Amino acid sequence: MNQKLDRVRLGSEVYFTSIQDRKFKHNLISINLLTPLEEETATVNAILPFLLRRGSKKCPDFTELSKTLCELYGASLNADVMKIGERQVLSCAIVGIDGRFALDGEDVTAGCARLLGELLLAPNITGGAFPQEDLDLERQNLIDTIQAEINDKRAYTVNQCRALMNEGSRLAIPRYGWVEKARAITPRMAAEQHARLIDTAKVEILFVGCGSPDSAREEFARLFGDLPRHPASFVPEPVVETAASVREKTVEMEIAQSKMALGFRTGCLADKRETDAMKLMSFLYGGSPFSRLFVHVREEKSLCYYCASRFDQMTGAMMVDIGVERENQPRARAAILEQLDAVAKGEFTGEELESARLSYVNSLHSVPDSLSGLESWYLTQILLGRSDTPEEAAAAMAGITREEVIAAAKKVTLDTVYFLASKGGEKEDSEDE
Repeated sequence: MNQKLDRVRLGSEVYFTSIQDRKFKHNLISINLLTPLEEETATVNAILPFLLRRGSKKCPDFTELSKTLCELYGASLNADVMKIGERQVLSCAIVGIDGRFALDGEDVTAGCARLLGELLLAPNITGGAFPQEDLDLERQNLIDTIQAEINDKRAYTVNQCRALMNEGSRLAIPRYGWVEKARAITPRMAAEQHARLIDTAKVEILFVGCGSPDSAREEFARLFGDLPRHPASFVPEPVVETAASVREKTVEMEIAQSKMALGFRTGCLADKRETDAMKLMSFLYGGSPFSRLFVHVREEKSLCYYCASRFDQMTGAMMVDIGVERENQPRARAAILEQLDAVAKGEFTGEELESARLSYVNSLHSVPDSLSGLESWYLTQILLGRSDTPEEAAAAMAGITREEVIAAAKKVTLDTVYFLASKGGEKEDSEDE
C-alpha cells in the first residue's frame, strides 16, 4: 500500500492532515470539530452537523445543494456525531471523484473543499437563527435517534454499563445527549452554539484519497488562516486506575434474551507498548472466535449466546458483554472472571496467543480497505497524539511477549456489572440484538 501522511497547522488549533493512497479513485474530506463532552451542550452540539448538511448561504435549500453536488460529479455529503473518549466529535464529510477522472480534468477536490467550508463557516443562518423548518426536522430526527438506542439491546446494555461505570464524569455523557434537552433546542440556540464552536473547538481536517491534497489544503488555509478564534483548552479527567468496589445494577425488561455487560478498569498504562499488550490480552481473552471467552464460556459451558471483550484505549476500560438466559447469569459471570484469572496466571498456550495476535493483525489489515476506515484510524491516532500507520501498529504487535500479556491481565479489575434481565414476552429474531 502506498500511503503518505502529512500534517500541517492552518490556524489557531486548526490542522490539516492528508493521507494519500493511490488505489482509490475518490477523495474523502472531513471537517471535525472536537469539543469536551458537557451536559449543557452535548445535545445541541449533536444537532449541528445535520443542520449544517442541509445547506449554506450559497445553497440555502436542498435543490441548490443537490445541484452543486451534481456539478461535483455526484459528490456525497455525510454528517456524524462521535464520542471519542471525553470528547464529542462533530463531523461533516464529502466524498468526490479525483480530478483525474473528471471529463475535463476539473479540480473536483477544490470544489468539494470549498462546499464543505461554506457549509461549516457560512451556514444557512438568517437573523441569528437556523430556518425553523430545518430545525424542526432535525430536532425530531435527533429525538428519534436517541429513543431508538434502546432497540439495540446489546449496545444499550454496554452503554448503560459504561454510563454507570463513569457516573459523574464526561465519559457518562451520551454522544447524542438527552430527549428532554433536544426538545428544548430552538433555531437561535443552535445558531449561537454553532458560533461558539467555530470560536472555541479544535478543528481537525482530514483528506484521504488518491489525489493531491494541495488544493483542499489551500482552500482551508484561506478560510481558517485569518479567522479569529479562541480555542478552549482541554484538560482530561484523571484516569481511574483500579476499581475500589464493584457497582451492580439490574434492570428488568420485556425481552426474550437477557444481556449483561461488565466494565473493567485496566490500570494506568505507562506507554504505547503496555497499551499494545492490553490490546493483545483483550483479543486473547474475548476478541475473536478463538478467544478464551468464546471457547470456554460459550462453546464448552454453553452459558451464553455470544461473549466478547473490547478494550478502549481512549478511556482505559475494557468491556465484556454477553447474551445470556436469566438463570445462567450468575454462572456466566463467574466463568467470565475465571477466564480472566486464567489469563493472568498464564494458563494459555502459545497457539492461543498467536491466534489472538493474528486476529488483531488481520483486523488492522482491513483498515486501509476503505476511505472511511483510514479516516477513522488517523483521527483516532491524532487524538492519541500518534501517527502510526496500520502496518506500523501490526508490526509493533508482533513484538509483544507472553509475559507482557500476563502483566496486562493482572492490571485488570472488575468495576461495574449491568444486567438487563428478561421478564419474557418479547421474541427476538437474532441472538445479537
